[in-house]
Amino acid sequence: MKYSEANKKAWDQRTAVHMKSAFYDVAGFKAGKTSLQEIELAELTQVEGKKLLHLQCHFGLDTLSWARKGAQVTGVDFSSTAITSAKMLSDNLGIEAEFICSDVYQYDNFCKNKKFDIVYTSYGALCWLPCLKKWAETVANCLKPGGQFYMVEFHPVNYFLEGDSYFHQTAPLMSSEGTYTENACSEESEMFTWSHPLSEVINALSNEGLSITRLNEFAFSPYDCFDGLVEKQAGRYYKFFGDKETPVVYSLSASKGE
Repeated sequence: MKYSEANKKAWDQRTAVHMKSAFYDVAGFKAGKTSLQEIELAELTQVEGKKLLHLQCHFGLDTLSWARKGAQVTGVDFSSTAITSAKMLSDNLGIEAEFICSDVYQYDNFCKNKKFDIVYTSYGALCWLPCLKKWAETVANCLKPGGQFYMVEFHPVNYFLEGDSYFHQTAPLMSSEGTYTENACSEESEMFTWSHPLSEVINALSNEGLSITRLNEFAFSPYDCFDGLVEKQAGRYYKFFGDKETPVVYSLSASKGE
């Protein structure tokens, strides 16, 4: 509870900064620009008419971007400030969406009888979760039979190369830092994160009865958000260990049996 409350406070504070940042480009989004990146757009293509649940949605840009592509969307985040901002954007832009303020682990209380065709999560979400077993339970419980889970996430090797543990530790990593956007102020927040290796992610989902259908690793990030990244192509940021490219992002698809 201590860790969750500290993280929630940090994300409540970050939301106002993020809404004004060039990194998130809310003005561009309002003008019709999508917040989705090339990896997820290429891999998650069949969303029109589908019920899509976005876990850890922040203030909803991806959620609303999927709605623009025809999905019936629900976004979930534990930051009340972020959810208020997401609802405001939805209302102001006339994009139909449902946003719910909830911890991932508690969301089952809201969706006992509501099932989704797609459950989605993306970049920088898993490190805020202390337990992937409970997370995977939520994913599985919220999917319809035959439904798809899709995630795109920063590769855990990144955190290892920055000095953190690759393998999961029960005790969190505590840090005091500002936010990652270009307009970050000097104010820092105490935050707690956890490492999750690929094996833990795959096993957590498999143990809940989901079948892994695809796992891809990418040598680039669409975001310039780690130290030492090099933009080799426009919008593609690479990280090197010596002169060798390292994995920066991975994506995973899984299906729930009929």
